[in-house]
Amino acid sequence: MTVPVPGEEWGQPHPLVRPDPYRAAPAIPSVDVMTRGKKNDMAGTGDTTAHLGAPRTREAFDTAKKCVTIYGVIGAVTLAAVAMLSISGHTVTTFMWVRAVILLAIAPVLHRLILGASQGARRSFERVRTLSVIMPIAIIGVDLIPGVCPAWYAGMQAVGALPLIGAAFLLNRPGPRAAFPRTR
Repeated sequence: MTVPVPGEEWGQPHPLVRPDPYRAAPAIPSVDVMTRGKKNDMAGTGDTTAHLGAPRTREAFDTAKKCVTIYGVIGAVTLAAVAMLSISGHTVTTFMWVRAVILLAIAPVLHRLILGASQGARRSFERVRTLSVIMPIAIIGVDLIPGVCPAWYAGMQAVGALPLIGAAFLLNRPGPRAAFPRTR
């Protein structure tokens, strides 16, 4: 009997060992078995599909995506204004740079969360709902602290928060919330 060369017997049972006909099922099921039928159930609630077919729900998600896009554009304009002022020799603080960059960097994250929510991901929906409520409050709240930033910068940040307020109202309406019913 010749010994097979390693690599030539791939996919074939070992010639000296036969499969055990009395083999029991594994103690821990495979990932495929655990997730079968739970495609959109990120929270493990048993609800496998989000109810996204209603026209008002679709419209709310589409408009919220546009709001986040507008927020990103305003954030880019704010960062460009800070850069132009810095180049022209005006005083620009580190706070203004860091905040402009961070708020612009959050825009793609929010857009991805809304996209995931519009495709039925419950966790994305919950996160974007929370962020769209908290972020405008935080942005405007920090702007109200005296001396933190110039008035023009605070104004641009407040204008940038307005689309997020719109997204918060849209995502907290009954249509989108009904698409992800609570099961607790």
